[in-house]
Amino acid sequence: MGRPTDEFSLAWKALSGASDKEGWRSIAVAPAGPCVILAGRRFPGNEEALLAGFAFAKMPVAEKLPEGRGFEVSRADPHGDGKTWIALSRKESGNLDLFTKMVCDVAGALDLVSGDGEERLLRVLLSRIRAWQEFMMKGAQALSAEAEIGLAGELSFLAAVVRAGVPAIVAIESWVGPLEGIQDFELGTGAIEVKATLATQGFPAKISSLEQLDDALRKPLFVAGVRLRQSETGKTLPEIAQELEACLLNDAEALREFSDRLFAAGLHESHFDRYTRRFVADEPMLAEVLEGFPRLIQGSVPSGVRRVAYEIDLDKALGHGICVSDALHRVGVI
Repeated sequence: MGRPTDEFSLAWKALSGASDKEGWRSIAVAPAGPCVILAGRRFPGNEEALLAGFAFAKMPVAEKLPEGRGFEVSRADPHGDGKTWIALSRKESGNLDLFTKMVCDVAGALDLVSGDGEERLLRVLLSRIRAWQEFMMKGAQALSAEAEIGLAGELSFLAAVVRAGVPAIVAIESWVGPLEGIQDFELGTGAIEVKATLATQGFPAKISSLEQLDDALRKPLFVAGVRLRQSETGKTLPEIAQELEACLLNDAEALREFSDRLFAAGLHESHFDRYTRRFVADEPMLAEVLEGFPRLIQGSVPSGVRRVAYEIDLDKALGHGICVSDALHRVGVI
């Protein structure tokens, strides 16, 4: 749960002003355990910011900091005290209301792990900001109807992976689709691309690139088909996510990671009322991508073709298919 917006907006208002001198003005707000949190403004631009300070945790100099639409992240030194300071600042083009929600959400994520050490807090800080980075890249809008179906399919498959016996944190960390992974899941030595459909005839599956069905980097590579049906007895997309969250209540790390992945995938509670369709998911069926699988990869298209998107009928590729547990045995995670 995020912090109240007044905690930061009132502090920023008190700090506002004009100055030609480069530097920071700040007011301390409630800390998150050992992490010092300041509401700040950076001058001469007068940009609002959250500053998080760590007395002992260090960040590699070469680590790339996240940056998104409307915000930037930088190393800071507001007091010259030798601490590790990370500044999350609004860009001039950034919407203040959305930035305030982001700051309160990030501070709330730190509060949830406030009893842990600084290294963990620093990782959580950057992880939650990266989730916002992905969310901003998707336009900070509710998911399209097609993306809603796709995410429902990925969550149904994730639930099936956990049911098959893969530890929750391993399953969630393998879900790299929201982080712009080439395939949706990277499990063990292999990868699994998930496709979902509401179609009752055939199984149209859109392939977005030459890399998506290329097994050159990870083997074995599978495509999982999740057939969805709309039904009054089904669950909305937020309800599917919440059902998974309920299974993670005794695993704080898995729950936090799942929250970040959901957010990066574009599912935010402010949009929950937009998702009214109710889905029932059939058990996923998988096919291994082998010789003869309908696909286009870099080596199978004429020289000079750099980018493609195409559609296959997954029904014809699946045949009888295999179950989730069989595929998980093949990639070596169960």
